[in-house]
This record gives sequence, C-alpha cells and structure tokens, in this order.
Amino acid sequence: MLPFRQVDVFSAEPWLGNPLAVVHDADRLTDEQMARFARWTNLSETTFLCAPTDPAADYRVRIWTTTGELPFAGHPTIGSAHAWLEAGGVPRGDVLVQECGAGLVDVRRSPRLGFSAPPLRRSGPVDGDLRARIVRALGVTDDAVQDMAWIDNGPGWVGVDLGAAESVVAVVPDVAAFTDLKVTVLGRWGTATTAELGADVEVRAFYADGREFGEDPVTGSANAGLAQWLVGTGALPSSYTSRQGSVIGREGRVRLEAVDDQVWVSGDAVTRIVGEVDL
Repeated sequence: MLPFRQVDVFSAEPWLGNPLAVVHDADRLTDEQMARFARWTNLSETTFLCAPTDPAADYRVRIWTTTGELPFAGHPTIGSAHAWLEAGGVPRGDVLVQECGAGLVDVRRSPRLGFSAPPLRRSGPVDGDLRARIVRALGVTDDAVQDMAWIDNGPGWVGVDLGAAESVVAVVPDVAAFTDLKVTVLGRWGTATTAELGADVEVRAFYADGREFGEDPVTGSANAGLAQWLVGTGALPSSYTSRQGSVIGREGRVRLEAVDDQVWVSGDAVTRIVGEVDL
C-alpha cells in the first residue's frame, strides 16, 4: 500500500479547481503500473513522487495522463509540491527543486505555491495551414484572432489571443476538427468585470489526441506559455490573474508574474482526499 492524496489545484474553494491524483513513494512502480493507474483515475494527470536522481533536486515527479507520460505540466507541479510538503518533505532551501522529464523546476512557497515556468521548447508563429486548422477547430473567423503562436513547454500548446474575454467564453469548439490539436485561448476582461471576478483575463484550453477531446479545467502549463508569450510581446502586463474553467463549472485562478526574464505561475492547492492505494 502506498500513500495517496487527491489535491484540488488553482482553487481554495472546494471542487472548483483542477484535481490531481498523487501517489507517494512510487520508486518501485513500473511504467505499466503507473500508466494503468493513471488510466483508472481518469483525471487529466496523475503524478508519482519518487526519490530524485539529480543531487540538486528535492524530489522527482513523473506525470502521467490517461494516454502517456508528460515531461512537464503545471497543475501537477503545484499539486505534487503541495502533497510532498504535506507528507513531511523538507526542502534544502527556500525554494523547492522538482525533478521531472523537462529537467529541474523551481517551486517557491510564498505567498503561495508557484513554479518557475520552464523555457518554451517551441515558440514563434505557426504556419498558415496549422493556423487555418486551429481557426476552424475553434469555430471562429480568422479576423477574430489577434495573434497566434507556439507556446510549447512540454504538452504541445499553441496559444491564441482572441482579444476580449467574452470571445473566449463564446467559443464552441468543433470537436471533430481538433484531431491532435492542443490549443489555449485568452481574452481580456474590462475593468469593471475584472474587479467583480478578481481576474484580468479568461483562458480556456482544449486538447485532443486522436481518440478523445477535452477542455482542461485549469492549466498551469498553458497559462505559463501564454504569459511567456504575451508578457514578452507587451500584450499583457507583467503581473495579472487568469480565470479558467468557468464554462465547464470550475472557477480556477492562476496568478502570473514576470520578474526580470522569469515567469512565475502560482495558485492555491488543497488536499481533498487522503488514503492509501494498492498498486
């Protein structure tokens, strides 16, 4: 039996964030055991905490979706750090150092858990054919797209700036057209709505792998990539709050802050289930 937690990430309000399954002390598990359990949880991600192999790291995390392993993902980073600390993990410094497939990721604890966004693996403009596919899949017109770029930090995201938050909320994706696309869209709220919602922008993230389509409740990696791109171009301020999940019954809040050349992505994490799992 291994210790197990289920953590609600990016929301302090019960059941309104993005759930993450975390298995502790998972070093002895095989890839097949991890994959099978991740399929069974049927969550966007399940993580397995292991002893680090890099001497600079405090712990190592392996991140699995229902279809395979990811080198990096955002809400699993914050949720895993929260679970590791709650289980008695003691970092060697003020900042936790997480080892994952993408390398070493710094995780700060104050004012709330937040990770230092890893460098984009792919950035820059998308080609014309891909842009046309994405526009069609989102069900918008090409004129509605203010900008589009690769913001791939592991999962394979393409970012789309739709200008207004209302345009983001109104998107009705063409599920059949998504096939293998991973697209995240962003728009800005007006001043009055920002004050009411406690959020400056609205974000949605859609993904498909050829077999299934989904909308992610709250996505740390997508928000990280959007901030790296749009803060970098001056299209967003250096500090802002993102709202995600409202269209599918969630109310996630992601805090983004650019300090020098680094983007920090932070949010709340609360354990909702504690127990043991027999794998």
